[in-house]
Amino acid sequence: MISGLLEKLRFPFVKVQDSRETSKSKSWLPIIFVTSVGVTAFIWGVRELRWLQPWELRVYDQMLRSRPAQAPDRRILLVKITDEDLKREKWTISDRTINQLLKKIESYQPRIVGLYLFQPEHNNLAANLQNQDNVISTCLFSSLGRDEMPPPPNFPIDNVGFSDVVADHENDQTLRRSLLFAHSTDKKCTTSFAFGALIAINYLEKQGIDYQFTKKGDFQLGKTLFPRLQANSGGYQHLDADGYQILLNYRHPNSLADQVTLTDVLSGRVNPNLFKDRLVIIGTTAANLPPGGFYTPYSALPDQPARMPALFIHAQIASQLISTVLDGRSLIWYWPDWVELIWVWGWSLLGSVLAWRSQNPLLLLALVGTTLLGLVVICVALFLQAGWVPLIPSALALVLSSICVIAYTSYQNQRQTQVIILQVEKQQEAIAQLNVLLEDKTAIPDSSIDFLPPIDSPEIKSGDLLLSGRYKISQTLGSGGFGRTYLAQDTQRPGNPTCVVKKLMPARQDTRFLQVARRLFHSEAEILETLGKHHQIPELLAYFEDDQEFYLIQQYIEGHTLSEELPPVQNVQNESFVIEMLKQVLEVLEFVHQHRVIHRDLKPTNIIRCAQDNRLVLIDFGAVKLMQPPSSEQTELATVAIGTRGYAPPEQFAGHPRLCSDIYALGMIAIQAITGIPPQELYPDPETGNVMWRQSVQVSEELAAILDKMVCYHFSDRYQSAAAVLQDLKRM
Repeated sequence: MISGLLEKLRFPFVKVQDSRETSKSKSWLPIIFVTSVGVTAFIWGVRELRWLQPWELRVYDQMLRSRPAQAPDRRILLVKITDEDLKREKWTISDRTINQLLKKIESYQPRIVGLYLFQPEHNNLAANLQNQDNVISTCLFSSLGRDEMPPPPNFPIDNVGFSDVVADHENDQTLRRSLLFAHSTDKKCTTSFAFGALIAINYLEKQGIDYQFTKKGDFQLGKTLFPRLQANSGGYQHLDADGYQILLNYRHPNSLADQVTLTDVLSGRVNPNLFKDRLVIIGTTAANLPPGGFYTPYSALPDQPARMPALFIHAQIASQLISTVLDGRSLIWYWPDWVELIWVWGWSLLGSVLAWRSQNPLLLLALVGTTLLGLVVICVALFLQAGWVPLIPSALALVLSSICVIAYTSYQNQRQTQVIILQVEKQQEAIAQLNVLLEDKTAIPDSSIDFLPPIDSPEIKSGDLLLSGRYKISQTLGSGGFGRTYLAQDTQRPGNPTCVVKKLMPARQDTRFLQVARRLFHSEAEILETLGKHHQIPELLAYFEDDQEFYLIQQYIEGHTLSEELPPVQNVQNESFVIEMLKQVLEVLEFVHQHRVIHRDLKPTNIIRCAQDNRLVLIDFGAVKLMQPPSSEQTELATVAIGTRGYAPPEQFAGHPRLCSDIYALGMIAIQAITGIPPQELYPDPETGNVMWRQSVQVSEELAAILDKMVCYHFSDRYQSAAAVLQDLKRM
């Protein structure tokens, strides 16, 4: 009854003088919050140590490569000096050849010419041009182990841009950033403009678009702002952001710009319209000439060279600046640190919730996998809009928080199982002592013990109050030798929710009996408090003792009992109904049996169909009923065992219930549903003792075999677990 009573009332545990509230409240909220915050802090710390940066940059490169290729930039023309051109020039490009090339190109009326060649010893470059101001040359800053490479001596410094670039040397030497401006202490290469930036600025100036720096020091071309890359921008952490850097928004190398060779131009095999009003960039693609090439995100593609020539790098930079200003092409953007932190925490929170809501590891694996796929899709979709958001930290937060929560819940479940096992042991001990007291009618009375009959306490009526006025009785649901059941309102909770109050009256009032009954009541209440966390078991709201009477307060499940869906109230049910009913009840039995708890009184009247969501709810666990007088439903053996005739198996009435005893009872309910015959009216096989029922109905062999195994007379021949029955049902 403790189980039964606890089953219908559930929550805090209250005693006369020492009331104990065991509010289940929303304990999951702090667990999820603490886990998500802790995992986020851990990942953020790891990120600050730059341990995630290589992974984030690899993902960045992959997303960059995965973008659809854009159309070539028709404002730029590349004049390549190839290995074949160098062979014709005997591996040296003379002033005469370069000037001849520049003269011919000038005749085609380009807007700006960028000469990306290192010719510091040449004094006459572009000497015979009509408008030398339209030609931009280059130089190279000095660095550790390398001297500066000065610009051609006849070029003013305003027409010189440095060719230095910034690669991620600490990771993979890949070039992902554009260095637009920088300062140097060199004596000859004194320009502050990068070559790619300078040719783009000059190109746009010819169109009336000037550059400036805002009050905050941000670079602006026309109305377009180019925010400076910070030390922690995007996936970078503690980046050396000296100078003025932005993320390089590459075009696919195969669709960068139109290209011709030195030989093509000098021999006149090009269309002059290719040059008109364009930015023409001249440079070498030969790997053996300075400045060589650089690793880029596209180096991993099989159809691309390992290193992209520096000519193409500066063409990419110029193309990005020009197309951003004139075409509105997006710059690669990223969130500030605080937004990224919230983003990562959000995925950590989601992982915690998924793990908490789905206790099944396989289900959790599927949910986390699907969520990870969704995260990737979101990040890729944002990157297609030029947004670089954290993928690796978010994925790690999702997975780690799920692992932490599932590990915590597993640990807590193990602890709860151990606690329940201890309570079950106490319960069994109390039951054994109670049985001894009930059977020992010839024992010599102890002078200190009064063997008193149960007191017929006055019935509680509607409007009466219990527990210092907290529970207001509204209706009597039932009464009998075991006690009474009421509907009541909890006046101390918001909205005065309806609950079920069960009043248990012990069979005797002598001190020894009450002591054992009290232990049984408390142990069963502790068990039901834990079991009530399952959505198919009513929540235990409170339990207390008052004037040697025991009370259980449980969640009220609005609905009807399963007996109203079965014969004789309704017609015989079909196989689909029986299978679905079995699955629902077996799922909750599997949970109960995992905690080594036996229901002891499984029958249709102890299963409620919830009106709200149609789920089956298991009520009225039976161990507490041992403290009460036997009811009319119980056999003469009810003084030493609990159960209902027809549903309880033989070993239960012998006082030795097992987990498979509940499986027997459920099997009998299924047979009643499909045959229409109450279990008490079914006859056993004289030889085996098994119930004979197949002759009364036509049913599939698979279901019949399952039901037969559920109701075997000998418990060793039955299914030993609810999980095993579920497994066979799912195979049908």
